[in-house]
Amino acid sequence: MALHIASKQSAMSEINVTPLVDVMLVLLIVFIVTAPLLMQAVPVDLPKTAQVAPLKKTRTVQLSVDAQGTVHIDARTIHFDALERELSALRESGEDLSVQLHADENVRYGRVAQVMAAVNRAGITKLGFVTVQE
Repeated sequence: MALHIASKQSAMSEINVTPLVDVMLVLLIVFIVTAPLLMQAVPVDLPKTAQVAPLKKTRTVQLSVDAQGTVHIDARTIHFDALERELSALRESGEDLSVQLHADENVRYGRVAQVMAAVNRAGITKLGFVTVQE
């Protein structure tokens, strides 16, 4: 076994490859992640068509029923007997009307059914129920 003593004048003949390997691994990961994203674009020649009329604007009305059975339209309290008339007036304003029903979990089911029937009689076909995630 020979003992090698490096003098101050001789050049270092070894290269530290650890930083080079680190950079190459990072570049490899970048290419692996971006390559599938580049391949998803399919070149398609889309057909040309005439301009169509814009879709009707949709207005969403928030209909709330609190625990006492009081009905609110967009945070405005309304008597139940006037609910159908009010919804019909909103529907006839020319916009496509959508109703989101917020019913308190403690309200009687019968009251919710009455509100749903009033929405149906007013001619509104888009009714959604709003809930919260547990």
